[in-house]
This record gives sequence, C-alpha cells and structure tokens, in this order.
Amino acid sequence: MDGGEKTVMEIPLAELAQRVGGEIHGDPQKMIRGVAPFDDAGKDDITFADAAQILKRMDQASAGAVIVPRRFQKQVSVNLVVSDNPRLAFARCMNLFFPNRPPFYGISKTASIGRCFSFEKDLRIGPYAVIGDNVRMGSRVTVYPHVVIGDGVCIGDDVILYPNVTILERCKIGNRVIIHSGSVIGSDGYGFTPDGEKHYKIPQTGIVQIDDDVEIGACNAIDRATFGRTWIKKGVKTDNLVHIAHNVVIGENTLIVAQVGIAGSATIGNNVILAGQAGVVGHISVGDRAMVGPQAGVSRSVPRGALVSGSPEMPHRLWLRVQQVVPRLPELKKRIADLEKRVSAMEKKSTPQSIGSKKG
Repeated sequence: MDGGEKTVMEIPLAELAQRVGGEIHGDPQKMIRGVAPFDDAGKDDITFADAAQILKRMDQASAGAVIVPRRFQKQVSVNLVVSDNPRLAFARCMNLFFPNRPPFYGISKTASIGRCFSFEKDLRIGPYAVIGDNVRMGSRVTVYPHVVIGDGVCIGDDVILYPNVTILERCKIGNRVIIHSGSVIGSDGYGFTPDGEKHYKIPQTGIVQIDDDVEIGACNAIDRATFGRTWIKKGVKTDNLVHIAHNVVIGENTLIVAQVGIAGSATIGNNVILAGQAGVVGHISVGDRAMVGPQAGVSRSVPRGALVSGSPEMPHRLWLRVQQVVPRLPELKKRIADLEKRVSAMEKKSTPQSIGSKKG
C-alpha cells in the first residue's frame, strides 16, 4: 500500500464496541467507516464526547456513533458507546482505522551491518542505516533510514526507531519502545573536573537503559551514566527537546513535556508530571505522583504527591498568590518609599531639641 493511501475499512458498531471495551445504546449493526472530531464527524464516523460543554451539544451530533462516559444519561437519537474512559476508547478506535504500517520490509541493500549481528524475525532496516558490531535485536523491529546503532546495543521486540536516531554503544532498549527522529541515546554525560584553568574530561563509562513501553520524543538527548546506568523505566513518555543527564533515574509512567532539563543523578518517581521548560537540579528526588509546573526551577527535593510551581519551586497555591502580587510591585515600591519619607519626617518632628548645659 502507498504510504499516502487511505485505509478502507468498515466494522459493525457491535464489534467496534467490543474491541474498545464499551457498551452499545443503539443499533449494533450500524457500520462505522471512519473516525473524526465531534464537529466534523459524519453519518459513518465514530467520535467521542467527554467534556461537559460537548455533552450539552449531543443533540447536534451528526456522527454515526458517539463514545460517551457512563455518567451521561440524556436520551438522544444518535447511537452511543458507553465507556469508563471515552478518550481512551476513541484512541483505540483510531488505531483500528489507522494502523501503523512500516513503509518498507526487509533489510535495505544500502544499510551497513556490522559483525555478529543477530535478530529474531520480521526485521525492517531502511536505507543508509548503520548497525555496529555485536548488536542484538528482537522481532518486528523497524529501523528507519539514517539511524545509527553502536556496538553492543541490545534492542527488544516491536521497537520503532525513526530517521536519524542514534543509539550509542552498549545501551539497552526494551520492548515496544518508540524513539522519534533526531534523538540521541547514550551521548556522553557532562562530566569534567578542574585542571588548573582548564577542564579535564571524566570518562563516561556507563550506559542508558530504556525499559518497555517507553516513547521518546524528537530531538531528545539522554546521556549515558558515568558509572552504571541512566535508567528510563517502563511506560515513560517524553515530549520533544528533552534533556536527561547522566545517572538520572526516571520512574514508571512519568510524563516529561517539551524542553524539560534534568541534571545529573536526579531521581524522578513514578507517575510524575514535569511540565514544559521545567528544570530539575542534580542529586535531588521528585516523589511519586508529584507535579512540577511549567518553567519551574526545582532546586530541592519534592515530596510525594506535591504540586509545585515557580523558580525556585514553591507550593502551587502559594505561587498563585505570589503571581497576583508581582504586577503590583512597582506600585507597592512607590507606596513604601512614600511611607518611609513620612515616617522619617515624623521622627524628625518628635525628636526633642537639645538643651545646652546650665552655667554654674
């Protein structure tokens, strides 16, 4: 199939609901031929509605079916699929109608393959990819053009490496990992020690280990450890332009948004959210389920479940109060200066006159 050709598919609503874990209220034989947003969905499309403002407009729906939350009780004429998580069910529908199909099969004649290369089955390596010595891959690995994989790298099953990804020597990649274009896994950590007025490079001898079900965004830089490993645990998702320094540990199912920087030897817990442009200093920890706001500067450890914002970081509610004060600072400064002048004038008036010494 041509990469630009649209997938032609139709599926009865009953089967679709079963495959996404929903319950039908309506015609189970209704044929669904596509997915679309709520306002664009036509009579053969399925869509979803989970926000209150959209659920109020259900009478306007033109879709063949709408996935709704269980709390929705209104009687409408459109076919419904009731789900505990409509957004997730809709994402599963999208995967059914738009499955990921690799653009090529087999190993390109222009790929460079090193010595002692081993793999399981259904390998796809695109043009001008470079595979080093002693590399091991599992099944159904897709390596796009111009990917570079260093010596001794180990890659699991169902991995996708998009164009211009670089994985340097001895790093380990788990199963079902996706790494987007331009990312570098295993670059040297930023390790130097003073040598007079110069800086002496400290060898970076460790690796990067990426566990199962991780997705790395475009143009990420994940540094190898000085010793041991930089460890990205299972289920982590990073956005574009993220930097993770040497010996950092990222806990399971953590979300890291664009332009986040994490300094060396920091430990990020499980299910943490680091919002865009947040920075985390080295050798501290961020507890499980904590949330760090956008552009926050985290300079000390964050407790489990905390919500922090600002630079330096502070509890989010306090930060909101601080932000209300900041625009008024010029006015407050002027008022304080005026008060200081008035107090100074009052103090001068209240100071008693000095009395000369009496003559004897």
